[in-house]
Amino acid sequence: MVLTERQRRDLHAGIHEYLLSQSDEAFHRAAEALAAADPAACKGNSTATKASSTGSKATTLLEKKWTAVSRLQKKVMEMEKLVAQSAKIHAHRPGAGGGKMLPRPPAVHTMNGHRGNIACVEVHPVFTVVVSGGEDGTVKVWDHESGQFMRTLRGHTNAVHSVSFTPDGSYLASSSSDLSIKLWDFSTYACVRTLRGHDHTVSSVKFIDNQNIVSASRDATVKFWEFDTGFCVHTNNDHIEWVRCLACKQDGSLVASSGNDTWINVCQTTGERKSICQLRGHQHVVESLSFVVHSQSSPPGQRNPVESVNDHLVSGSRDRSVRLWSISAANCLSTFNFHENWVRSVILHPSGMFILSSSDDRSIRVIDIKANRCRQTIENAHDHFVSSIAMHHTLPILVSGSVDQTIKCWPLE
Repeated sequence: MVLTERQRRDLHAGIHEYLLSQSDEAFHRAAEALAAADPAACKGNSTATKASSTGSKATTLLEKKWTAVSRLQKKVMEMEKLVAQSAKIHAHRPGAGGGKMLPRPPAVHTMNGHRGNIACVEVHPVFTVVVSGGEDGTVKVWDHESGQFMRTLRGHTNAVHSVSFTPDGSYLASSSSDLSIKLWDFSTYACVRTLRGHDHTVSSVKFIDNQNIVSASRDATVKFWEFDTGFCVHTNNDHIEWVRCLACKQDGSLVASSGNDTWINVCQTTGERKSICQLRGHQHVVESLSFVVHSQSSPPGQRNPVESVNDHLVSGSRDRSVRLWSISAANCLSTFNFHENWVRSVILHPSGMFILSSSDDRSIRVIDIKANRCRQTIENAHDHFVSSIAMHHTLPILVSGSVDQTIKCWPLE
C-alpha cells in the first residue's frame, strides 16, 4: 500500500515524537537522524520535552493509534463471534427469494407453560415473537428463535379465544369468554383499554388496521370498534348463530365472518358495512377463515406473485373440508377433503399457491391448490387436537397450538 504525502508526514512525525519520549540516548540519536532526513515532518516535535529530563512518560500519538488498532481488532473479533452465533440461530432460514417456505418435521421448539388448552396462536408482524392464548385465561409471549418463555399477560377472567396484532405490531388485542376485548401496548405489556359490548363469549378479534378493530361473538353479532376511543361504531347482525371466526383482507377493505350457521358473510369495513356476498357450501360449523397475507413490496420490475389471489378466501370446517372461494364471483373454486376430522385452522400461504391446515386428526397439512392434492403432511404434529396455526408472511415462521397445552415451532424450507 502506498502512503499519501500527508500520511507519510504524519507517520514520520509520530515516530519522531515517540523516539523523543524515550529515556535512552540511542532513541534520541535515532530521532535526530529522522529529523535530519525529514525536517518538515519532525519540525513540530523539536521542542518536545524528553522523558529522561522530566522523569515522566507521556502517551504519544503513535502509542494512542497503536492501542486504538488493538481495540478495533478486539471489537471485530466480538462482532465476528456475534455473527457466527446469529448464523447458527438463523441456519434454518432460506436465502433471499429461496424456497416456498413449507413446513417439515420435526419441530424446532416445543413450548410449555399454559395450564389449559391452547385456543389461539399468533406471530408478531415484525419481530420473531409468538403469542398464545389459552383456556387458563392468560396470554403468553414467547421468543420464536430460542423457544423461551418471555412474559404472561394477565387480565382476562376466563378462556382467551383469539389474539391479533396491529399491522405494525405495536398493539395486541385479545378476546375472551369473559365478554371482553383487551388491548395491550406491546412495548410495555400493559393493558391500555378494555372493550365491552358483547353479550356472550367473544370468539374472535382482528385489527382491520392500526385504528379499527372487528370482533365476533357467540351473541351472533360482529362489532366494529374504534381503537382510540374504545367505542363500538357499528354492529352487524347478518348471522343467526354463534359467529366463531373472522378474516380481514390485507388492505382492510373486507371482513369475512362465519360460525355455527355454516355460511360465510363478507362485508365492507367502512360506511354502512354492508354485506357484499354470502358463501354457502359447508355442511357443518366453520372454524377458520383466511385471506392471503403477503409482502407489501415486490422486487423492482416484478409483479407480485399473489395479486391474482387477493380475491380468494379459504375456510376450514367441522365437515372435515377445506374450501377455496372467490369473493368477486361469490362461489366455491375448490373443495379439499384430506383431513379425517374437524378442520380447526387454515392459512392461505403467502405465495398464494398453497393452503396450510390443522385438524383434530392431530395433523398439519399442506395443500397444493393448482394440483388439487395434499403435498405434505405432518402426522401426529401434536399429541392432541391441533387447534390453531399461524405463519409469518415474510419470515420462515410457522407455529401451532394444541389441546395438549403446547406450542410448537416448525422449520420451513
